[in-house]
Amino acid sequence: MSETASKAPGAPATSGDANRWKALIFIALAQLMVVLDATIVNIALPSAQVDLGISDGNRQWVVTAYALAFGGLLLFGGRIADLWGRKNAFVVGLIGFAGASALGGAATNEAMMFGARALQGVFGALLAPAALSLLAVMFTDAKERAKAFGIYGAIAGGGGAVGFILGGVLTEYMDWRWTFFVNIPFAIVAALGAYFVIREPEGGRNRNPLDIPGVLLSTLGLVALVYGFTRAESDGWGDSVTVGMFVASAVLLLAFVITEARVKAPLLPLRVITDRNRGGIYLSLGIAIIAMFGTFLFLTYYLQIVKGYSPIKTGFAFMPMIVGMMVGSTQIGTRLMTRLPARMLMGPGFLVAAVGMLLMTQLEIGSSYASIILPAMLLLGLGMGTAFMPAMSLATLGVEPRDAGVASAMVNTSQQVGGAIGTALLNTIAASATTSYIADHIGSASSRSQAQLVQLEGMVHGYTNAIWFAVGMLALAAVIVVVLVNAGKPDTTVVTGSGEGAEDELPVPVVAH
Repeated sequence: MSETASKAPGAPATSGDANRWKALIFIALAQLMVVLDATIVNIALPSAQVDLGISDGNRQWVVTAYALAFGGLLLFGGRIADLWGRKNAFVVGLIGFAGASALGGAATNEAMMFGARALQGVFGALLAPAALSLLAVMFTDAKERAKAFGIYGAIAGGGGAVGFILGGVLTEYMDWRWTFFVNIPFAIVAALGAYFVIREPEGGRNRNPLDIPGVLLSTLGLVALVYGFTRAESDGWGDSVTVGMFVASAVLLLAFVITEARVKAPLLPLRVITDRNRGGIYLSLGIAIIAMFGTFLFLTYYLQIVKGYSPIKTGFAFMPMIVGMMVGSTQIGTRLMTRLPARMLMGPGFLVAAVGMLLMTQLEIGSSYASIILPAMLLLGLGMGTAFMPAMSLATLGVEPRDAGVASAMVNTSQQVGGAIGTALLNTIAASATTSYIADHIGSASSRSQAQLVQLEGMVHGYTNAIWFAVGMLALAAVIVVVLVNAGKPDTTVVTGSGEGAEDELPVPVVAH
């Protein structure tokens, strides 16, 4: 379809904007920075803990402070992007993220570090939905949209593994502080590029007043949910504070849904999540991320503790998954998305990833990297890359322009909550299986070396038990996609969006059923 033909009368020339591919470079760069940051800090944590005198009891807050701010404020960040304009929110998010990163790199005590991480989360919650919704409103032609989301999906999926490599190199050869400082050039280049290159369509801002009760209820509910899972990981599921957080989260989120159904200008219009396709995407993505995040953690520990890999070698060991994601997202997903319905890519994609996980259930102490981990990572990357790409696109496809920010925020929210659940839930399953295995076998160890061997065997036994659960999660995600996602392949017809709050009409692709 020609660019001229894609324009609707009176609509802004989004498909004809010659800068949109340049804009994609800066949007992708910002997304890479956010995804890198999630893993790069984990590699640097042991060194930072020693330098800053952070206690073992408090070290989790380096990760938790970011997760709580990011996960809790995503919906609010998406709504701000709809109100201010996605370009403005994107640039402010980048500048704020760079400032918070500088603060983290310069930290002299634990309070300064925790504050910097929380600030990174705040600005990340503004930046992430703005980036995704910019793609949603700038790329409206079906084929171009497929390519753009293919690149974005590959970066979103593979960036975390790149973080292991970069984190290992910076920590081992420079200093842990550079894992924060490295964000600054990323952010400056992306912010300058976005400011001068991005031409956001004028239509589609949601200028309704902020839904303050919705902001408070959703933020507190999501913070309680993420903290509940974080607390469960360290203090157990039966801990009174853990249980209290889950109860508070359920009450707050229920009150949020009731509020959104009644207020005139809701923070999260229920039409965004009650659409069966978008609802199916959010749910299946969240469940698939549960499987992925837990497995990242287990593989990192397996390679470093059991196999004795260095941080850098561990990072490079994840490369086959990055390659798989790139191929699945930019080649398979992009080429087939305009020819097949989304469920025909997502369902098989999750199942291919499940086969990769299934291979990892065969891990033992003496397993070779080439025979199990390498093919497992390739399959996991291929499957997730193929599934993520249409998921990212469909999650914002056909949504009213005024809702693009919150629809994008829901993608990030499902991933963030899924990650918190995955880390806590799979860690608990692994720890329980390890403890049981060691208790059953330690009596037969007649020497210290045999006792150490039993402990390593117990650790691997725990990992494989949890990975079996991850296999089930990916299979469930595939079932949800097949049952709920019924959108056909995108049509190349472009129609105008409408609805209260949309000042001008914005072209959005039609989904053929």
